[in-house]
Amino acid sequence: MSEHSPVSTGVPASAAPKSSFRRLAFASGVGTSLEFYDFAIYGTATALVFSDTFFKTNDAWFSTFMGLATFGIGFLMAPIGAILFGWVGDTYGRKKALTLTFIGMGAATVLIGLLPTYAQIGVAAPLLLVLCRMVHGLCRGGETGGSAVLAIEHAPDGKRAQYGVFTALGSPVGTILANIAFALVLLMPATMVDDWAWRLPFLVGGLVLVLGIWIRKGVAESPVFKAMVAEHGEEELRKRVPALTVIRTNWRRLALAAGVNVGLNSTTFALSIFMLSYATAKAPDGLDLPRTAIVYGSIAALVMHGVANVIGALLSDRIGRRPVMIAGAASSVVAALFIFRLAQTGTVAAVVTALVIGFFCTGFLFGPMYTYFTELFPREQRQTGMGIAFHVGAVLGGGISPLIANRIIAGTGDAANIGYYLAVMLTISLLCLLALPETAPARLAAKARRAGATEKESVTA
Repeated sequence: MSEHSPVSTGVPASAAPKSSFRRLAFASGVGTSLEFYDFAIYGTATALVFSDTFFKTNDAWFSTFMGLATFGIGFLMAPIGAILFGWVGDTYGRKKALTLTFIGMGAATVLIGLLPTYAQIGVAAPLLLVLCRMVHGLCRGGETGGSAVLAIEHAPDGKRAQYGVFTALGSPVGTILANIAFALVLLMPATMVDDWAWRLPFLVGGLVLVLGIWIRKGVAESPVFKAMVAEHGEEELRKRVPALTVIRTNWRRLALAAGVNVGLNSTTFALSIFMLSYATAKAPDGLDLPRTAIVYGSIAALVMHGVANVIGALLSDRIGRRPVMIAGAASSVVAALFIFRLAQTGTVAAVVTALVIGFFCTGFLFGPMYTYFTELFPREQRQTGMGIAFHVGAVLGGGISPLIANRIIAGTGDAANIGYYLAVMLTISLLCLLALPETAPARLAAKARRAGATEKESVTA
């Protein structure tokens, strides 16, 4: 396959029975659900508990900043994980890479729930927490690309985004489950939450781990990877270094795809992590709103994000990836300019409305994204290329946006300035999308038909 040729899985439309599709859907979504479940419960715990439990200082806002900094460490490790597990996936198999990443993520999540606190062991507590975040981030770097590639390489050509959207849905589903878990925990007395109940959502991650391992055991290896083995042989594949190859031959697509994810991740993590901290922190640093009401509002907004993911993905199979994602990016730029201005009016209704608008608009950018990134790279470097592009963008976007938002509020006291920052980041996503090619089979086939008709007319003229 040439570097810039459209991806073809070679799977006919009737190949996968419904039972296989359902299992594949669960297998694809369960990993990203655990990934975002962990990130969301960690972010929620940072906003509500960890500033006292692990990062005790005389400045409450700085303690929150330190918690958000360890949140960002997970992002920094992800590109390294994308290279490491991308190599495993592109040379040893997509399924083998996913087994390693899923077990690593699940173990790190459970261990956080078992860690002693600062009051119990002093500075060793935050150090152990950082270590767990690093392991989770490393494994996350391989999970995102691997689960998307496995699903899409099983898909018929005309339904790739329909399959790939289950990986995308792991984001709102995992975050919703995290918010529900903490909403239940917050029904307990505050002293109990701060003392030990915050651990429960992390320990529940162990159940997700067991369920995910069982589901993924029944999913076959990617037919595309099997074809690679048949064509080149296992020994030849294992001699390759896909990270070097993709950087050398596809560096421009890597950079542009990373740019697409910069604005998306900046916005979604500012909404899901920072907004919770800002809305519930005491004045003058925050809005001092009730924690439970904001958590419930976040759940409603994430449901709308999931709906937009599905609509966007299905539309992208029909009319193309770029039109849907460009519309999502453009509408998100507009939304970013006023949602934080709306939120700072200081009511629960205003904050929830801002969250719903922000998550719904970004859903159209995110829904087709995994499929689009997968299609941008040839099969021999696909998991590595997709993973690096996604996670470099995530580091430059979501990994630092809660920190930047925190500092903007601390420095200016005006939440509207966060919206200006996010609008700039989303404009980067929009410009990068405009510079990338279309990859959807339906759109490419229509283009080929138009070209053929034009050529035929010129011959007969």
